[in-house]
Amino acid sequence: MRGAVIHAPRDVQFEERPDPELKEPTDAIIRTVATCVCGSDLWFYRGVNPVTDPTPIGHEYVGVVEEVGDDVTTVRPGQFVIGSFFASDNTCPHCRAGYQSSCVHRELMNGCQADLVRVPLADGTLVATPERPADELIPSLLTLSDVMGTGWYAAVAAEVRPGATVAVVGDGAVGLCGVIAAKALGAERVIAMSRHEPRQRLALEFGATDIVTERGADGVRRIRELTGGVGADCVLECVGTNESMQQALRSTRPGGNVGFVGVPHGVDIPGEDLFYSHVGLRGGPAPVRAYLPDLIDRVWTGRMEPGRVFDLTLPLDQVAEAYRAMDERRAIKALLRP
Repeated sequence: MRGAVIHAPRDVQFEERPDPELKEPTDAIIRTVATCVCGSDLWFYRGVNPVTDPTPIGHEYVGVVEEVGDDVTTVRPGQFVIGSFFASDNTCPHCRAGYQSSCVHRELMNGCQADLVRVPLADGTLVATPERPADELIPSLLTLSDVMGTGWYAAVAAEVRPGATVAVVGDGAVGLCGVIAAKALGAERVIAMSRHEPRQRLALEFGATDIVTERGADGVRRIRELTGGVGADCVLECVGTNESMQQALRSTRPGGNVGFVGVPHGVDIPGEDLFYSHVGLRGGPAPVRAYLPDLIDRVWTGRMEPGRVFDLTLPLDQVAEAYRAMDERRAIKALLRP
């Protein structure tokens, strides 16, 4: 098969790789129908996370089951399936509590920007759609593998409730999906923090009521102005830098909550500041598997269309251009078709 391999910062190549094989009776092999580049992949592409050896890359995928191990019972060859970026058994205590991304047997999915993907723990990881989806649904279904599930978790972690005022820090695909999630969970006001006009437009179409272009202290000040000096009830931190985290924490009212899903890089949270703020903080890798059945139904029935975050579609063999486009902010998110 062929797939993307990162060799060094800004060096992604599309090359021949061995076909995946069933290693365990709980495995499945899927043929990808669509995959994509994630914002977190850019940490490696930009050299922020080290790349020491050529490594297959990519962790978002939808596809058709080709083969299953002897112990797999919930999916079968021919079904269209979606899986999380973490494989999980969905039966351990952490999974049963709704945190499948902390499964005691979890495995990080990698190498999914490829023709074929081996999925461990298939029964606990993959969810089949009711039938083979129409082509126009595939982008939205693909977002459920990560960015829409992650945006949803950010809103859940921030305890978004009907009538809440929500601020979203970050205008990438996860932040935009966070806008969708906040609106779907009943937020009355959704403030999207963005300085890029195409992303601002999409945020408004997804349900944002206000746009804040300022950052840092100026951004915090603007949130306070919009909320009568109070601050937001819930803030979704969808970037992962120290600046974005500080902006999120300081934009939240006392007793409010921050849901943080940006992978932290250089983030410093002073314990004393957090103690006296009365702000709650919860986040981490999103337990996407917990939300897949509900989110699939919302996409299938037309109640949400998160696939609109894809503003660039390329053949899989042009994966290097997909990385360049996202790195240079020429694209919000690039979809890849084998």
